[in-house]
Amino acid sequence: MKTEKTFKTVLVSLIRPVCLTIIISLFIFLLSLLGKNSHYFAFWGDPANGILALEAAGSIRSTENFHWSFIVIFAIIVYIYFTELKNKNYKGIVAALSLYGVHWIYEIVNALFLSQTKHALWTVSSQSTSFILLIGVSWELSMMFAIAGLAMSKLLPDDPKKQIFGMNNRIFFAIMNAAFFAIFEIFLAGTQAFIWTYTWWGAIPVFITTYIPFFLAAFIVPDQSPKIQKFFLSITWGLVFILLVVLIPLGVI
Repeated sequence: MKTEKTFKTVLVSLIRPVCLTIIISLFIFLLSLLGKNSHYFAFWGDPANGILALEAAGSIRSTENFHWSFIVIFAIIVYIYFTELKNKNYKGIVAALSLYGVHWIYEIVNALFLSQTKHALWTVSSQSTSFILLIGVSWELSMMFAIAGLAMSKLLPDDPKKQIFGMNNRIFFAIMNAAFFAIFEIFLAGTQAFIWTYTWWGAIPVFITTYIPFFLAAFIVPDQSPKIQKFFLSITWGLVFILLVVLIPLGVI
């Protein structure tokens, strides 16, 4: 009986987040219908972007476009982290590192996708950055993701159990932040800086499969015990380190 009750409780707790995710996905789909002829927004990939994607693939870790903003941006990120550490905002740092670590795993998977197919799921153009780290992430984007979890965690209520529209506030804010980032990416994909080439890849799969996991990690892990936090960060960043150290020298990514 206890197991059955627990299962029902978990099921009920998932219904509202799933419904919210579906509603937002439908909203994005309707936007895509309204803006399908837009010159400023891209809701889905376009095979015509293949040439730009191939050009970017040849510029990974090239220093041809390097400029000093690289150092300035890095200095700003270091300042932000050290300020949070000095203020003893350890939960904020955990939020930042949790999202950033998951982000790196996704970027490695995207780079591996390129190694097995013609194009990556997402690509950054060589003209838009001072340095391409992996096919889908520039230095500037990477530094943004380094603090995204920290910045967005400041929106969270102090009480991790507080309910919003019948949902745990961490899950609610994870979904809403994911929606914001996915919708903003519609504009980025409409520029030549950020490239989608596959017609089945776009704002909706980005929202569901990418940004929701990012923000779930950022918002849920900091509320766990220090032991679980250390375990999650050790596994996540350990995996990132091993994959980068092995795959980059081999020329896979």
